Amino acid sequence: MPGATQPEAHLVVEDLSKRYGRKPVLERVSFSLAPGEVYALAGPNGSGKTTLIRLVTGLAFPTGGRVLMLGENVHEGGYGVRRHLGAVVEAPAAFYPYLTGRANLERLAWLSGLAGAAERIRDVLFQLELVAVADQPVASYSLGQRQRLGLAAAILAKPKVLVLDEPTSGLDPDGIQKVHEILKEQAASGVSVLLSTHHLREVSAYTDRVGILGGGRLIDEVVMEGAAERHRLRVSEPERALAVLQTLPFVEAAKRKGETLVVQGPVDEVVKALVDDGHRVYEVTADYFDLYEYYRERIKHV
Repeated sequence: MPGATQPEAHLVVEDLSKRYGRKPVLERVSFSLAPGEVYALAGPNGSGKTTLIRLVTGLAFPTGGRVLMLGENVHEGGYGVRRHLGAVVEAPAAFYPYLTGRANLERLAWLSGLAGAAERIRDVLFQLELVAVADQPVASYSLGQRQRLGLAAAILAKPKVLVLDEPTSGLDPDGIQKVHEILKEQAASGVSVLLSTHHLREVSAYTDRVGILGGGRLIDEVVMEGAAERHRLRVSEPERALAVLQTLPFVEAAKRKGETLVVQGPVDEVVKALVDDGHRVYEVTADYFDLYEYYRERIKHV
C-alpha cells in the first residue's frame, strides 16, 4: 500500500508536494524505506521523478510535506543529516576534469573528513572496476566510466541512504550488471537505496519495491518479492513435463508459454525432478515479473 511507513525506516517521504507557481509537480507523495531496501521510482518524463529525487536529497525545498532521514528532517538538519546520504542526481558528480579519478575521490574524502581514506578509495575503485583508469584525467573518461566514478563517490563515505538518478544511464550491459551487483551489496550491508529509472525490465532483478509515478502522484507500488523464483524452462515434450510439474509439492505454479514452461519454485529441484523423469532440459532462464507491461497498463489510465 502506498504511503505505509515501515518500522525503523531510514527514509520517510511524507505527503511531499512541490509547485512551481501554480503548476503542481508533485502532490502528496508518501513512502518509506527500511534498512537494506531497494526502492525504484518509475514513470514517464514529466511525472516528477527527478523533482522527487532533488527534494529527498535537499537540493530543492518542498511546498508541502517533509522528508525524514534517520528521523531528522532533511530540510532542517543541515550537514548532520546529509552526512548519512550518498547521491548522484541528474548526472555523474561534477568532477574536476583534469584531475585523475583517484585525486577527485581524495578531494571528496578530505571534504567529508573520511578516516582511512586511501584504503577506502582503493576499495571503491576496485568495486566499480575503475582501477585501470584511476590515475587518468577524468576528462578522458567515457560516459560509462564517469557514471561509475559518480557511484564510487556516492558510496565512498559508507552512507546509510543512497539516492541515485538513472544510475545505469550510458552503461553497456557489463556496466549495468556491475551497478546491479553494487546496489545488491549496498542493500545487503543495510544501506537503503532509492533510485529513479526508465529501465523497467531490469529493475525486477534487484529491487524490493517499485513506485509508479504519474502526473506528480504515486499511483501504485509493486512489491517485487519472489519474482526471481520464477524460471522459464525449455524442455523436451513440454506438455508431458508440465503434467509432471503440476504433481510436485514444491512447485507453486507451472504453466506453458509456447514451447517453454514458466515455473515458480526451487529451480534446482525442478530440473532434477524433470531429468529423473526422463526429460531433457535444454535451457533455464530467470522469468522476472513483467513490470513494463504492468506499468503500461497503470500509466495509461492517468
